[in-house]
Amino acid sequence: MSSGLPNLFGLSLLADIGGTNARFAIFANGAVTDMRTLEASHYPTIADAARAYLAQAGSSMPQSAAIAIAAPLTGDEVRMTNHAWRFSIAALRQELGLSRLIVLNDFTALAMALLHLPRGELRQLGGTTPSDAAPIALLGPGTGLGVSGLIPYRQAQQMIWIPLQGEGGHATLAAATSREAAVIETLRVRFQHLSTERVISGPGLVHLYTALCSLDRVTARTLEPSEVTDQALSNSDAQCVEALRMFCAMLGTFAGNLALTLGAVGGVYIGGGIVPRLGDYFVRSEFRPRFEDKGRYREYLAPIPVFVIDSPAPAFYGLARAFVDPGPRIEV
Repeated sequence: MSSGLPNLFGLSLLADIGGTNARFAIFANGAVTDMRTLEASHYPTIADAARAYLAQAGSSMPQSAAIAIAAPLTGDEVRMTNHAWRFSIAALRQELGLSRLIVLNDFTALAMALLHLPRGELRQLGGTTPSDAAPIALLGPGTGLGVSGLIPYRQAQQMIWIPLQGEGGHATLAAATSREAAVIETLRVRFQHLSTERVISGPGLVHLYTALCSLDRVTARTLEPSEVTDQALSNSDAQCVEALRMFCAMLGTFAGNLALTLGAVGGVYIGGGIVPRLGDYFVRSEFRPRFEDKGRYREYLAPIPVFVIDSPAPAFYGLARAFVDPGPRIEV
């Protein structure tokens, strides 16, 4: 992986830390190499996971590192939303013996990668050609629901792109149909605040399934998110089928909301681990009709292209660029 990456001297450690997986790589001489995925739950701390990766890669600890993490960044103390890891950024730099440590929100790092992803790693769903020098929206369901974007501004003769850092996945979930409203009412009994992430995520697929079972007066089985998806795709369970269909439709509504909020005529990108695996099912789903279903603003949304990111480790492009590009981060 080398397209669009800065050419820096020395070795740097890159880490993309989600609620389930911890992905690591080495960055040197303008190339990202030795990408490996560790299961985060197998390691007590992020430092333990980093050392385990370096041992597997046969590398000593680099002098610098850039870490993308699925957590809000409001200060030195980082507490992950969907995993038990918590740490001090300054203490982590000292523990790993780094001279430079950059920490970004995981979807901020992915936003920084969008302009550098190979065209072959993007699948367009609807719309036409994205507008140049216009805001870009980014969202993606996985263990949670990440949200970000890119905002352009011109400085002298150069176009600068600023990635956003936010927690849009925790906005309150809204219904677009009476059936969705019934599901939401069922889930509100369980959750103090029903965020969009509670439904549009891997665990959210299970929440949708159990809520639909409750509404249909069917005994819910104990299923993993992948099992809900598999049984939906095989058409072997009615509530799983409806759960996946509703998941795609609600993701379309949320993506349309984000496109309107940011004025994202530069395109909408979908990352995360779930949607790329759905393949043609997602193309045929209610996502795109619901994306455009905004009444008077249907014609505004119809030309906006949606791109599904199908890349083995897209955030590494953004992490490598974090050493030279501006953007929200904590650096020590």
